[in-house]
Amino acid sequence: MARTDILPSLGLGTFRLKGQEAFDSVTSALKLGYRLIDTAQMYGNEEDVGRAIRESGIPRDEIFITTKVWWDRLRHDDLIASLEESNRKLGVEQVDLALIHWPSPNDEVPIAEYIGALNEARGRGLATRIGVSNFTVAQIDEALAAPGGDQIVTNQVEVHPFLANRRVVDHCQRQGMVVTGYMPLAVGKVMDEPVLKEIAADHDATPAQVALAWVASRDIVVIPSSTKPSHQEANLKALNIELSADEIQRIDKLDAGERIANPDFAPEWDA
Repeated sequence: MARTDILPSLGLGTFRLKGQEAFDSVTSALKLGYRLIDTAQMYGNEEDVGRAIRESGIPRDEIFITTKVWWDRLRHDDLIASLEESNRKLGVEQVDLALIHWPSPNDEVPIAEYIGALNEARGRGLATRIGVSNFTVAQIDEALAAPGGDQIVTNQVEVHPFLANRRVVDHCQRQGMVVTGYMPLAVGKVMDEPVLKEIAADHDATPAQVALAWVASRDIVVIPSSTKPSHQEANLKALNIELSADEIQRIDKLDAGERIANPDFAPEWDA
């Protein structure tokens, strides 16, 4: 399973959740036993996430909070200010993990500048750990070589049965980094996939649970987003599913390079 000494193996993603919906989703997840909550400045829900965490009654040191700095705030001073703002909105002194949400488009801001600033933010106590998101193999290597790059613990990237993202996942893991996989359910597409349905039937599970089990079997932290407590509970139970080597191989064959998160400012992806 994923490196639970660095990140819990499964968390709650909060992309697209705002207001009361974000508050309710985090509240129910924490009640069910989730201890990793993933948010970002760009999501516009840090205040709602923070309120749910405070009102949960769970000690702060038992909850792992990840947030991310958007690509338009990567200059040194702005990055520091962004994390200070995130902490204020979340109502915490520091987050457990601060990520660069996307690399600077067209390298407008040098990787060394914002990795250095991110590590400085860590040194100032704004975050306990630092990492990146949506970085390619070449960008990972550049980030690791930058001052402060030795502190990077994870690369958060899109991973699901239709996008195994093997090159970057394998590279990061060889470097000793944890990989965090977002959109592990391919925005619901996994529910209609025949192979996943067949395997799910054999495990008395759902296709979504099988997809999560497959991602987790690759030693990747999974952060599915869900607003329904029943789905959140099912996602937690997915980590108990043990897929056979044959089942994993069948799911491996579903990889078609189908990328969902691919904005116009995305880097040039690894094949």
